[in-house]
Amino acid sequence: MGGVAQSTFTTILSVEFIMGFLGNGFIALVNCMDWVKRRKMSSVDRILTALAISRIGFIWVVLLDWWVSVLFPTLWMTGKMMRIIYISWTVTNHFCHWLATSLSIFYFLKIANFSNSIFFYLKFRVQKVVLVTMMVSLVVLFWNIVAINTYMDMRMDGCKRNTSYSNSSSNYAQLSKLFSFTNPMFMFIPFSVSGTTFLLLIFSLLRHLKKMQHNANGSRDASSLAHIKALQTVTASLLLYTIFFLSLFIKVWSSEVQQRYLIHLFVRNVGVAFPSGHSFVLILGTSKLRRASVLVLWWLRCRCKSQNW
Repeated sequence: MGGVAQSTFTTILSVEFIMGFLGNGFIALVNCMDWVKRRKMSSVDRILTALAISRIGFIWVVLLDWWVSVLFPTLWMTGKMMRIIYISWTVTNHFCHWLATSLSIFYFLKIANFSNSIFFYLKFRVQKVVLVTMMVSLVVLFWNIVAINTYMDMRMDGCKRNTSYSNSSSNYAQLSKLFSFTNPMFMFIPFSVSGTTFLLLIFSLLRHLKKMQHNANGSRDASSLAHIKALQTVTASLLLYTIFFLSLFIKVWSSEVQQRYLIHLFVRNVGVAFPSGHSFVLILGTSKLRRASVLVLWWLRCRCKSQNW
């Protein structure tokens, strides 16, 4: 049963890697080509491009971690390799989540409508709000790396007295457990912000629909459609975010060794599902990316037909 589960998780993970590289690479390529053509890039395109690049980096880190753990398990458990993988994972994962949060903030400030002076102040300074958000996230990233490095130094100093393989395995298990605790704590901030923007967008949409019912016949105006499209994007992001969060807690609560290994594979699958699956949500939710994807699919279809002839 364990072999079947391992093969299944490995197959799914391979598909997620391919989807992640294709989806995020497509977003970055389309936006960069448009930037070269127009000599300018909009704020949302800059966020999407940075998000796609950070997710490609994150997927590469997970892929490297997977390769090393399978091909070189002894090297995988050395202190130097663990430090490289953990810090690389932390940095790329940090930007994946904070850029996704910045995208949620951008949609919220651009689309929502509240008669509040603070909201209007932020609404007309949305680029500065996103910039400040990312600057604050760097402080969070700094303390996250400090926490990981401090604990790793303590563990490595304690392991210098014993260099056996069993001690290395125990050291890896302890570091993995710490990693599973610290990352949800630091990721709770962008998760909370994304959840707050989601609730505020719903509240703004309900208020707008109520106002339209009193002042007009229909409710499917441009503002309502913009609210709904933004909610679809934020909902997909928040849903995948929540699943990723829960998978980390499941990893912490696992107890048996065999289950722990299978759960480690499961968490890996869920971790890659967020940056891979959400990229296609962004493609479908962005008109420019959606049109470009239709053109690519049409070209591939014509290419296949010409080869068959």
